[in-house]
Amino acid sequence: MKSTILTFLFILFFLPKSVAQNDSASKFEVFTKDQKASILYDKAITLDSILAYSLAEDIFKVSGFKPLVTQNKAAVSGNVIVIGRIQSKLVQSFLDKKNDFKNFEKQWESYGYKIILNPNSKITKAFIIAGTDPRGTAFGVFDLSQKMGVSPWYWWADVPVAKQKELILTQNSFQSKAPSVKFRGIFLNDEDWGLRLWAAKTFEPEVGNIGPKTYAKIFELLLRLKANTIWPAMHEGTTGFFKVPGNAKIAEDYQIVVGTSHAEPMLRNNVDEWKEKEMGHFNYVSNRDNVLKYWEDRVKESKNVDAIYTIGMRGVHDSKMEGVKTNKEGAELLKQIIKDQRKLFETHINPDATKVPQAFTVYKEVLDLYDEGLQVPDDVTLVWTDDNYGYIRRLSNEQEQKRSGGGGVYYHASYWGRPHDYLWVDSVHPALLREEMMKAYASNCKEIWILNVGDLKSIEYSTTLFLDMAYNANSFEDASNVKKHMSQFYSSIFGKTYGNMIANSKWNYFDLAFERKPEFMGWSQTEPTTKTKQTAYNPFFFGDENQRRIDQYQNLENQADAIKSKLPKELQDAYFQLIYYPTKAASLMNKKFLYADKANIYGKQGRLNAKDFALKSENAFNEIKAITQEYNQIGNGKWNFIMDMSPRKLPVFDKANIEIPLQTDGVDSAGILVENETDSSPNESKLTYSQDSNTSHFVDLFLKKDAVVSWQLQNLPDWIIANKKTGILNAATNNSERIQISIDWNQWKKNPIEKAQFSIVYGEKKKVITLEIDSNNAAVAKNSFVAIDNKVVIYAQNFTNIKNQGAYEWKKIDGLGYSKAAMQAYPPTTLFQTDSSSYLEYHIHLDNLNSLDAELFLYAIPTLPLTDKNGVRVGVQWNNEPMQIVDFATVGRSEEWKQNVLSNKATKKIALKSFNKGKNILKIHKIDPGVALDYFYLNLDKNNPVPYSILPETVKN
Repeated sequence: MKSTILTFLFILFFLPKSVAQNDSASKFEVFTKDQKASILYDKAITLDSILAYSLAEDIFKVSGFKPLVTQNKAAVSGNVIVIGRIQSKLVQSFLDKKNDFKNFEKQWESYGYKIILNPNSKITKAFIIAGTDPRGTAFGVFDLSQKMGVSPWYWWADVPVAKQKELILTQNSFQSKAPSVKFRGIFLNDEDWGLRLWAAKTFEPEVGNIGPKTYAKIFELLLRLKANTIWPAMHEGTTGFFKVPGNAKIAEDYQIVVGTSHAEPMLRNNVDEWKEKEMGHFNYVSNRDNVLKYWEDRVKESKNVDAIYTIGMRGVHDSKMEGVKTNKEGAELLKQIIKDQRKLFETHINPDATKVPQAFTVYKEVLDLYDEGLQVPDDVTLVWTDDNYGYIRRLSNEQEQKRSGGGGVYYHASYWGRPHDYLWVDSVHPALLREEMMKAYASNCKEIWILNVGDLKSIEYSTTLFLDMAYNANSFEDASNVKKHMSQFYSSIFGKTYGNMIANSKWNYFDLAFERKPEFMGWSQTEPTTKTKQTAYNPFFFGDENQRRIDQYQNLENQADAIKSKLPKELQDAYFQLIYYPTKAASLMNKKFLYADKANIYGKQGRLNAKDFALKSENAFNEIKAITQEYNQIGNGKWNFIMDMSPRKLPVFDKANIEIPLQTDGVDSAGILVENETDSSPNESKLTYSQDSNTSHFVDLFLKKDAVVSWQLQNLPDWIIANKKTGILNAATNNSERIQISIDWNQWKKNPIEKAQFSIVYGEKKKVITLEIDSNNAAVAKNSFVAIDNKVVIYAQNFTNIKNQGAYEWKKIDGLGYSKAAMQAYPPTTLFQTDSSSYLEYHIHLDNLNSLDAELFLYAIPTLPLTDKNGVRVGVQWNNEPMQIVDFATVGRSEEWKQNVLSNKATKKIALKSFNKGKNILKIHKIDPGVALDYFYLNLDKNNPVPYSILPETVKN
């Protein structure tokens, strides 16, 4: 039988760049008909035992053969896999001490591979997996497992393993590079409606909470993803990590570094562990002794734990510090608190507090206290944070980058709070995640990266991307590599053909979520909680903005269904969790509200089909309920209680509010509404087309009561294209019809006219529609920006001219923004002086100026100032008008900031004073670093609404 040989390439694009030595490649037979390898591990470290048995299980998953696992070198023969630290006696007994892994053993969390022939008379070949430390060994073992086909998500997402008849490795000697970021991990947060409930009722009922059995699975996942740090679950209802017997021990066994969030100093879970009735208020001014003892008890308990201590103080649960009235008072108190905390370290852990890993998380109001002049000890890591919606609030300046404690970032892929939660499905765009974290990396924030993953289960891809970037940041310097990473991720699970299709679909999923997250589709807010209301997607203008979004999601659903129908049974569970559920759930949430909008709006116009849309909205709600129940029954109930269709029970998860007015007697049988109108009553309407554009406009015909109405288009010129020209409306099967009207320009040019009319006759009524042809752009050069329907749409990436000066430039960031590629003032981490000679330039041709009452809307990614020394500014110049300084920066949690993060766009409006007939020039000059321009919208008629979504560019074809 022909053998199947797995050849593993360890220098992969998305894995760490390595130092491959010049040794000739050697084959290592793990399992063949003639050879069955054993696994030998170092007995000194518990993690090595875990790794050895895990590797044996992984080999069994691949081959059906489970190797002997032993600590006894005398018990093995033939081919042997050796696991341990480089410095261990076991590994050293196999190595050439002068040459093997020379000058490598002190490198942080690294690993090496080497195949040694005939190391003794019994062992034919030894495959050495040696780590510079225990976690380095783990990364080496699990990297090997992943290349054998065992996904890090094999358990957490039920990713199956492809079976092999034989398992033979081909491997050169290899040494990995050290991770890019020293401490890399996740924060389990807001876990109430998923992880905790599942652990308590399904996976770990003996504990009735998140306990060591659950954490063992989480820690294994972290090591497989080359991570090393956990901020444990801490929400109300979750027992504090150190209070559950076995939690700390399992972290020690897996060599996972334990930290705590910004609100939990000194490894304490305040929500669960601070008992106000017995201890008093969590107030360092009035209750110092009790608070200090509370911290001291944990320091004593955790002195042998591999930990990073969060220092400082906030309220019990993500609230401001008690006992102070001003920022100055707060800064002074924090200074004393930090001094007292470090004394605890000196007393109970190390006389030199600088040797105890510490982090100060500059979160929410703590940034204000820091800016008040708070001096944080130099050895403490400054952990910067995003604004909870993916935009980092501050990064280390030039002086802070020199601190011995370095910098870090705490970033959200899930959040509970105002203006609205997003806790349900993965919705942070990968391009944004890359842009912000690589900006942090370039700012020397390389000590700690923590991702808030909520209850973990719905954030699989973002978790992988974040941790892969933290491990090997250099592979993500090019923004276009994120798409490649996504394709590689899904291809490794579903195969290359389906993986690429899934990655493309998933990217579109994130694009739609970037425009508006599923949880934000109710246009409601929380803290305080408000009712849902009509969305901003306009059903009358822009080709029916509402329907276009429905269609985009329907396309995603169709793709998800098509792939699901073709995948083999063993991939169905993984596909449902990773792709199908989030795609369907997001689509259905959008449909629920967009159909409700149509029901309410059409109901006011007396359309019979309003009830159809009301039913579609209700069906979408019911289908979300059904697929959530299906999720919780995957794997014969393995995931029961892990998914909730309404986290925190906010109004957005309820049925949409629909109120359709009762029909009254005497109404017309049918009505007509033409695009760009909101009232169906006029007897005449107008549609405008710019010559050679591919514009299509719609006309809606609809019944207003139970009747049968025939309709037809009359006097239609031969250059008009209508998708339908005649039909019958009836209440039973066809109560509405949408006619799309476009122009055959080749036919029109045979007899070009500026105006024509046709009629729609329906029943006893008739509506006249005038078509006007705008030929003013006919002589304009192709690919020029022009006005169509009194608007100009420009994507920032498609500049007419660009001028860059020196080391600073405008640079395209692929994948970022509504336009799918933003123009960023680059590098985003270097402060530079305003440079009027460096700019983006756009030429706009305006030949039919009916109004000078125009508005220019500038849309940017709502990034925040790099430091406290700058803003998010650009210089805007229109023709010869004076340059206007525009700053996209926002203040605190202002209403502007709320709207920015809900829509993922920062908007600035400029009134224009002068126009040229013909060419007009828009220039955008750099002022601040990191500004990322998305697109521009020139509205030439203030009477027209402005779209919520991005429209196609108005470019001369």
